[in-house]
Amino acid sequence: MPADRNDDIDNALREHLAWWGLRHIESDAAYFAWQREVFTPEDLAALHQSIEAKRAATDGASAEIAFYDLTAQARFIPALYSQRYEYYLEVGSRIAAQLPGAQTILDAGCGIGLLTTFYAQRCPDATVVGIDRSSASVTRARQRAQELGLSNVRFECLDLDQHELSGRYDLIVATHTLLQAEQDPGLPSRDWQDFTRALDAQAQLEFEQRTGVGLRLDRLRNVLNGNGRMILFEKTRQLARRIPFQRALAARGLALHLPPEPIRYRSIEEVTDDGPLYVTGLASPSSALPWNEAPEPDGAPPLHVQQLRSVRVEPEQPLYENHEASAQQAWLNLPAKQVVHQVTRKEADGRQLYVEWGRAGEFAYLYCANTFDQRQLVVVDQARAAMVETYYKEIVGEQSTSQQRMMK
Repeated sequence: MPADRNDDIDNALREHLAWWGLRHIESDAAYFAWQREVFTPEDLAALHQSIEAKRAATDGASAEIAFYDLTAQARFIPALYSQRYEYYLEVGSRIAAQLPGAQTILDAGCGIGLLTTFYAQRCPDATVVGIDRSSASVTRARQRAQELGLSNVRFECLDLDQHELSGRYDLIVATHTLLQAEQDPGLPSRDWQDFTRALDAQAQLEFEQRTGVGLRLDRLRNVLNGNGRMILFEKTRQLARRIPFQRALAARGLALHLPPEPIRYRSIEEVTDDGPLYVTGLASPSSALPWNEAPEPDGAPPLHVQQLRSVRVEPEQPLYENHEASAQQAWLNLPAKQVVHQVTRKEADGRQLYVEWGRAGEFAYLYCANTFDQRQLVVVDQARAAMVETYYKEIVGEQSTSQQRMMK
């Protein structure tokens, strides 16, 4: 996706969001002041209760549908949906730039039609269909489309988990729809020293089944035209979720047309690193890109051990700390390492955890790694070696020295 933004699309989308009543609010204080004007205490209690029920998800999809039915109330929409103003702007503008040329467009999981109606405005000669399983959201979408005078868009109440789709589409859009299982960690790596995943068909199948992404992709794939494109944006920033998601796309014949684009946006003051945004298609162009299963480049500072001598920090602060994937290479590059204690064990959730503390010349360090791609390296001077030893003990718990030695 090109880094430059289309000002025409951006400006049109801002006007569209304003028509829906959304505001770009950048402080929690301002947002909560507005919320107090809009919602009664009873409203807030009902919303919080519905949110908790959705999180618990003890009754399948019904709690989620009930939540979106509740939030589709006209007087709730401006304040609630303004929390995601930047999401709509960042994602919607990128998708809108890919619409030209499509005569039939499907927006799967369209919600109240906030972006779907924008796509219909941008493509007056195209037929746009939005589907969602929240009947109240679909009703609101139909009402707003009518108010906008749009005759090229229709909305259907349909649960992708329960029903096959009809029709054929040149372009299918799905954002935060296919991989809703946010608590699912994904597929673990081969071991704690590695970021790669085995080509395990059974593990892939289990991931697709427990998250529901396999069935949903199949049903969308079935209505995509032979030269059609599919634009997808899901919560797959973590490598353990990104790899099986990409493999699910590739297994269904979807080729990567543009480099996947991670997107950062704010929900009021909270920064979210989301995506990536995928532009894929069944027709594989000569310039189709390979699926990348490597960790994203991170912005962690490189470790230059010799420079640590001149670093000045507070007594409880490390000389160097890295929580990114690059911490692994920094750990490997530590000079004259002497391991004092190390342990490898399997956690309750199935992940393999490795923890090590030791000395590297005149410094002490702690290194942690697991099979869900988390890495951490902390380096201190020898005078504060007790700090990393304490960290080590906190992480490994009350394991005895004999147990630790057995696991070396």
